Order: sequence, then C-alpha cells, then structure tokens
Amino acid sequence: MNYELSRKGKFRPASDIGGQRKTSYNLLPFRFDRLSENRTIVTNDVGEFAIVGDNTVQHLINGEHVNSADYNKLESIHVVSTGEDSAAYSLLPLKIRRKYEHLKEFTSLHMMVVTLRCNQSCPYCQVSRQSEDRQSFDMSWEHARAALEHIYKTPASRVKIEFQGGESLLNFELIKKIVVEVNDNGPKDKVFDFVAATNLTILTDEIIDFFGKHNIVFSTSIDGPKDLHDANRPYKGKDAFDIVCHNIKRIQDELGKDKVSALMTTTSRSLSRVKEIVDQYIELGFRGIFFRSLSPYGFALKTKTYYEYSAKEWLDFYKEGLDYILEINRSGFRFEDFYTRILAERMLKNRPTGFVNLQSPTGEGIMGVIYDYNGNVYSSDEGRMLAQMNDEELLLGHVEDDYRDLFYGSRISNIVGNTMAEGAPMCSDCAFLPWCGSDPSYHQSTQKDILGHKAYSGFCHKQMGAFKHLIKLFDERPEDRKIIESWLD
Repeated sequence: MNYELSRKGKFRPASDIGGQRKTSYNLLPFRFDRLSENRTIVTNDVGEFAIVGDNTVQHLINGEHVNSADYNKLESIHVVSTGEDSAAYSLLPLKIRRKYEHLKEFTSLHMMVVTLRCNQSCPYCQVSRQSEDRQSFDMSWEHARAALEHIYKTPASRVKIEFQGGESLLNFELIKKIVVEVNDNGPKDKVFDFVAATNLTILTDEIIDFFGKHNIVFSTSIDGPKDLHDANRPYKGKDAFDIVCHNIKRIQDELGKDKVSALMTTTSRSLSRVKEIVDQYIELGFRGIFFRSLSPYGFALKTKTYYEYSAKEWLDFYKEGLDYILEINRSGFRFEDFYTRILAERMLKNRPTGFVNLQSPTGEGIMGVIYDYNGNVYSSDEGRMLAQMNDEELLLGHVEDDYRDLFYGSRISNIVGNTMAEGAPMCSDCAFLPWCGSDPSYHQSTQKDILGHKAYSGFCHKQMGAFKHLIKLFDERPEDRKIIESWLD
C-alpha cells in the first residue's frame, strides 16, 4: 500500500490521497508486459504467470472490478487475495525461499584451466589459445593443489570439477594427478563429479581407460554436418569432423552413451542450416542439443566473428530449431532442446537451474568459479577470457590467497552486489525478471560495466525474445507445451 508522510511525521493512508478502493481484494507484488493488442502477461515474484486481457491490469491498478476469469487466474498466482489471512501470504514466501535454495550449495562448479595450449584454430574461439609446444602455458601441480584446497572448503555437498583449455587433454598427466588426489584425499562428505572439455582429436586408449575407471565425462563440440564443423573448427588440414565422430562412437561403445555430450556454437554459416545440425546430433546418438550463440571474447572479437549476426538473427535460428525439434517429438522420438528446457524450468517449475546467466544475483562466483593456468581465480570462464583482453574486472584473486578473501571478499561482493537484477534499471520493472538474471561478463565486455544498460544489451534482447516466444507457444500450442513439460520430468 502507498503512504505519504504527514507534516507531523506520521504516515497517512492512501485512501486520504487517492480515494477508497472500489473492490475488496488486496494486491501482492506483480509485474506485467503487453504481449499483443489485447493480451498482457502478469508475473509474480517467483515467475508464476497468467495471460489476461489488456484492460485487466489497468483495473488492478485502479482498484476496480476484474472479470471473474482473469481474477481467478491472478488469484491462482498470488497476485490478488481476499483477506490478510489468505494462503497467498504463506505460500508466496515459501516459493521465494525455494527459488533461492540453490544458494546453500555455494560454488558447486569449479573449473580448472589445465592448459592454454590447443591443436585447433577456431575463428570463434573465446580463449587466447597457445600453440601445442608452449608448455609454459600449462597449469603447475602447485597451482592445482592450491586450487583443490579451496575446492575442498566449498559448502556444496556435490562438487563438479571441470577441466578446461585450450585443449585439456594436452595436459592429461595433470588431469590424472588431480583426479587421483581428489579420490584419495578429498573430503568424504562430498560427492565429486569430473568432466573434461575437449575437442576429442587426440583421444587414446589410456585416456578412455582412465576416464572409464574414474567415471569422468567427456564434453566436446560438434557444430553440425562435416563441411560446417570443419569450416568452423580447422585442424591442421585434417578432417576434424571424421576424427571427432569416430571418437564419440568409441566412447559411447566402450563407456556408455551418457559419458559424452556435445555443444554446438552458432556461426553465420549455421543460420540457414538448423535442421541439418539437429539431424547430425540425432545421427550421432545424442538425445538433445544446446543452441549456443557466439560470445564477445578472445578470437571471436579479434576475427570479428562475433559481429556476423544479430540477436534477432540468432532468435530466428533458435525458433526454427525449436519448431523442428518439437516436430520430431510429435513423431514419437524424444529429443530435447536444452536451452528451452532451462528456460522452461524457470518459467513452469520455479526450479533453480545450473545455468549461471539466469541467476539474480549472478551465478558467477556463487555457482561457479574458474582457476586459470597461472593460478588466477575468476568468477567465470568468461571472466578469465576478459583478462586475456586486459580487463581484470572479474578477477577474484590468486589460488595462494585465503579462501575467505576469494569467496567472501570485496571483489566477489562487488560482483554480487551489482548484479541484483531486482535493483537494476529496466530489470526491476520487467515482467520476465523472475526468470532472467545477470551476465556481468557479457556486459563488461560490450559496455565496460558489469550491470550494463539493458536497452543496448544483446543478452537482454535474446532472453526477452526467447521468453516471449515460449509464452506464446505455451498459450497457443498445448500439445507442444506438454512435450516441453515432459523434458522437465
């Protein structure tokens, strides 16, 4: 309720200023956005939503009568209530607590850059990679051991350690040493998972055997059919696609299909070929795909690859891809779009996700952190890429620093404090705020400000476009909504 201070310093009720409300219901916090000429979306603080008539919001604001159909929708998502003892006053705080329950698993993802060396020369690479013969860009055991001491102290009960590069398998010896150390000496009250990000061009029997023995998962890259993949990911004049596909099959046959996953990156070459890309993933035995857009870091900026398409062009690519995937599912074959699944988790289930960019405050440093090859610690993988561009805004410190200085110090406090979307201009009033988050690395790279001006933010345009598309789909295509909901189960 709105109040105004009287001259005596006491609050006067709003009724003295704006007149009595014409209805008996009470309003709880809500946000709204017009979807079309006669349709408006209303969301509450946990992201539950209702689509109502365009004049309904105006009636709410004026305290006027709302038609019964729209009223029932709004009451079901705790936007209106009929008394101070309403269940809404108890249920809504419980749902808000559930929304933030992931915070108790503080920093569950720890990435370790075991080397900057790489044997490929991808023009869209986000990292300032180094040639294969430059061992000085390998992480030392001393730095790895210091990083593990921090990892052991994390409050999270389940911890994922992800080996990054460069090409991580070029420093396989360090990976082995880290895994053995964690399994032998890591705290027994935590579960440790391991994953290695690799282009899968140098796979050996020894690597497969070790990964199988220690339950390590491979994460690789497939950008689409052979000509597209080889153009995006050059490999010493060889056919990288054939090598990677062969090694994916080896892992699936020897270790299991769940031991290897793949990620694609959308380049300008990809925009007209989304159906071929999806078909390639199905052919390789994968049961889903993540449509990843280019990021403004490293070689992607130096080669100007990042500027080859707009947020709108990527959204058109994503929509076409999602429609094709839903068509495949309607035919009886289950295949997921992981990006849509993440968004739907937020929109339909009020569940926290592991997607760092859809957290407020940002998940950088809270959900994940990265240890660079030289011992520097950053709030995100993108943060260390910014450092390669001489921007250390997201540097938290060094592995030799005290744990509390790294994870509770002024640097991480600044990042967290400045990425609360609830207090950010344009975000605070946005209907999609409960589903969205902050991407300080992106905004620091593009605007030199970790908060960023959202009117000029490609991140904002992309997320808002995807949310609006899914809202329309949920509202108009119930069969497809059921398919997406099945992915969440």
